[in-house]
Amino acid sequence: MKERFIYWLKRMGWAGFLFFLIKGIVLYILLPYLIAKGILSK
Repeated sequence: MKERFIYWLKRMGWAGFLFFLIKGIVLYILLPYLIAKGILSK
């Protein structure tokens, strides 16, 4: 499993990895926070 992850990481590159990391952070932390605050209406 680890070897496969490293191979995938090399194929994607750091840019792809950081993109998915930031996208994940925005989706799972920022969006629920904004919805809870009432800034965004669902």
